[in-house]
Amino acid sequence: MTELALDADGLLDARVTHLEMLGPPSVRVPMPLGPNLAVLRARAMPLAFYRYLYEQVGKASHWAKHRALDDEALAAIVHAEATEIRVLYVDGSPAGFFELDLRLPGEAEIRYFGLTPDFQGRGLARFFLSEAVFAAFAHAPERVVIQTCTLDSPRALQLYQRMGFAPYAWSQEKVAPWL
Repeated sequence: MTELALDADGLLDARVTHLEMLGPPSVRVPMPLGPNLAVLRARAMPLAFYRYLYEQVGKASHWAKHRALDDEALAAIVHAEATEIRVLYVDGSPAGFFELDLRLPGEAEIRYFGLTPDFQGRGLARFFLSEAVFAAFAHAPERVVIQTCTLDSPRALQLYQRMGFAPYAWSQEKVAPWL
């Protein structure tokens, strides 16, 4: 892993790529053969379980937005009507999650998406991203959006583009490192 450079304030610079998909793919990626897989919608998810998944999936990429929220603020997001969370289980163990943000009319955002380190590199990402895309399009938006940044896996942008997302904007963010 490459050494990340902190700025004078102890923050990381991240270039964010904003991507969109304007219509659902014509086919769903099939479930991989082998392990027993399940994708389950989590309703009223316990905050401790959410925090566990968020850390396991997002720590290496320095996910920051939900990390410092107190329980009340986090519950307002996680348990909101406009939030949908689905968890991937592999042979009974939680292996990743995605979170949809459905607040904006005509748009569904895949706000968070990823696998825990133990389940990366097993050929699950394309299938699970396909599940996220179809779950988002089930709400009939005009577009589905997702973001990735230079702190994510270098394969994330490639995967999103192979799945049919196209970049439409770029931005810069300062991110507190996950130590």
